[in-house]
Amino acid sequence: MKTASISQVKNSLSSYVDRVRAGEQILVTDRGVVVARLEPAGVAPEDPSGRLERLERAGLVRVGRAVPPLDLLRRPGPRPRGSVSIVEVLLDERRSGR
Repeated sequence: MKTASISQVKNSLSSYVDRVRAGEQILVTDRGVVVARLEPAGVAPEDPSGRLERLERAGLVRVGRAVPPLDLLRRPGPRPRGSVSIVEVLLDERRSGR
């Protein structure tokens, strides 16, 4: 994958667009830090999982692996016990991983 600075891309945009059109991906950097990726527009629909996998590796999303059973969706939600608030029930549910 080619890396180019913002000034290089700005000064030679048409040549970089030609390279991307040919299928190459280009990382655009600003002072050595990657700020953008140029890639062919046709790549995303053909490989939708690629973007999700990158987001998952970055810790920004969690991808589900299986469809939950329907009975799980039909079960009534938890009811607060006594003077416990629904917020506490929700936080407890998140901590337990349900």
